[in-house]
Amino acid sequence: MKLILPRLVLLFLSAVACTRANDTEVIAAARAADDERVAATIAADATRLNAIFSDQLHYAHSNGNIDTKASYADALVGHRLVYLSFEYLQREFIPIAPGAVLMKGRVLIKAGAPGQASLSELSFLAVWREEGGRWRFLAWQSCKNPPAAPAPPTEAKVNRTDK
Repeated sequence: MKLILPRLVLLFLSAVACTRANDTEVIAAARAADDERVAATIAADATRLNAIFSDQLHYAHSNGNIDTKASYADALVGHRLVYLSFEYLQREFIPIAPGAVLMKGRVLIKAGAPGQASLSELSFLAVWREEGGRWRFLAWQSCKNPPAAPAPPTEAKVNRTDK
């Protein structure tokens, strides 16, 4: 009876260590998949996009437009939607269940035709799902961040003399 509690504690600690090691591997795999998604998006490469996008992709743009896998890939490959750069300001991966990872953060996206491109700072939430042993891009939701608030005026120092 005295050995049961130490064994249970050891089992629990082993499970926690195993979960953390697995989370590290899952996060690394999701990060690599997202890096490939960004590269394929900028390249507008139909084969790579088809491989990384889930068949159930739901892509909600910051302007409110919604795309599916087919409509989003078609817009990218047809150059109706052109991404020139992605610069993550913050990107965090959170394993939420076996085979599912949330990705959240902020990104600077330069989009549009060269010379007419605009830069948008977005906050986003994305979902990655393991499908058939591969990480696939399932969902994206973003919104434009408001411009930074101007710094409040500094108060002028007033010298007072008390009489």
